[in-house]
Amino acid sequence: MLVTGHFHKGPRYRAIREHGTRDWLLVYTVSGHGRFGHDQGEFVTQPGDLVLVRPGVRHDYGTARGARQWEPLWAHFIPRPGWLPSLDWPEVAPGILRLPLHGHEAAPRIAQRFRDVVRLNTVSSRQREALALNALEEILLWCDLANPRRETAGLDSRIRRSLDFICERFAEPLNVARIAAQCGLSPSRFAHLFRAQTGETPQRYLEFQRLNRARQLLEFTQEPVAVIARSVGFENPFYFTLRFKRHSGASPRAWRQRHPPAGR
Repeated sequence: MLVTGHFHKGPRYRAIREHGTRDWLLVYTVSGHGRFGHDQGEFVTQPGDLVLVRPGVRHDYGTARGARQWEPLWAHFIPRPGWLPSLDWPEVAPGILRLPLHGHEAAPRIAQRFRDVVRLNTVSSRQREALALNALEEILLWCDLANPRRETAGLDSRIRRSLDFICERFAEPLNVARIAAQCGLSPSRFAHLFRAQTGETPQRYLEFQRLNRARQLLEFTQEPVAVIARSVGFENPFYFTLRFKRHSGASPRAWRQRHPPAGR
């Protein structure tokens, strides 16, 4: 399921497979410049670029013309079914996808995990492929953050930061002023920009995160309703019940009866 490598190639390196391979090919340029040919021409990779080639697509790649060297990390793999949505990258040519990572906050982590994939796939453990595939899956998940096709890719970076902050801290006492401060914006400017970008007010998004977590806790734990309310940021259990019923169509106790916790 997985074949990996780390090359250091000189100026004349070129690989051609007319019919490609039956698996996917992922290539990360560590240093130097690579080239990928296709029917309409070719493109050159920069350090930090990831290229993904679908099964059955012609391979024509190597060191870029005029470049002294190319250092790629590469992996041939068969994706698990759940990975496929993460492989929807921008297409440079039919079947050839490219994701530039230069300057993205996830780039160092992705580069390190790719090295881990290569290393893990060569150790003597009988679990080596499973460990390497897990590292590869992590790479694809991090790549999804850098994918311009993902749902939040077009958001202002400050709003993305606020979404992360809310999801991480929703159980704490939060208000618009505190969230706005994390983004370096005034509360009024933040609230306007948040709604313009997400279609929701910050307060509604925060409440949604709290109630979504409450539904999970009601379904998968046996904690009392009052304890769950406090754990997701509602100090008043009565107000929690009112908001939960409005969003879910049932009280917390009725919801739990419909979705009994595991082990009951």
